[in-house]
Amino acid sequence: QLQASGGGLVQAGGSLSLSCAASGRIFSSSVMGWFRQAPGREREFVATIRWGTGTTYYADSVKGRFTISRDSAKNTVSLRMNSLKPEDTAIYYCAKARYYSREGSEYDYWGLGTLVTVSS
Repeated sequence: QLQASGGGLVQAGGSLSLSCAASGRIFSSSVMGWFRQAPGREREFVATIRWGTGTTYYADSVKGRFTISRDSAKNTVSLRMNSLKPEDTAIYYCAKARYYSREGSEYDYWGLGTLVTVSS
C-alpha cells in the first residue's frame, strides 16, 4: 500500500516536496516511481529510483528541476520539485514496480494521487 502526500498550490518558480510512504517490504530490485497526469492528458513518467542502489532516472521535462530520493529505513520515497512551471500542474502518483521501468503498466502498486497546482 502506498500513500502520497504533500501536494498543494504554488506559484511558478516555487518549490514543493511530495512524499510517499510504503507499507510492507520493498525488495532491493524494486523501483519506486512518480508519475503524473494533467487534465486532458495521458499519465506520464516523472522519475523513478532503484530501491537497492538509489540510482535515479528522470523524464527530460523535469531533469535538473526535480529530485527523487528514498529513505530505506522509513520506506518512503520523496520528490523534491524546484523551479515549478504551470505545465507541471497535475495529479502526482507514486508507484512501485518489481524492476526498473518507465512504463506505468509495469508498476503494480499505486498510491492515491496528490494534486500539484502551479499558478502563473
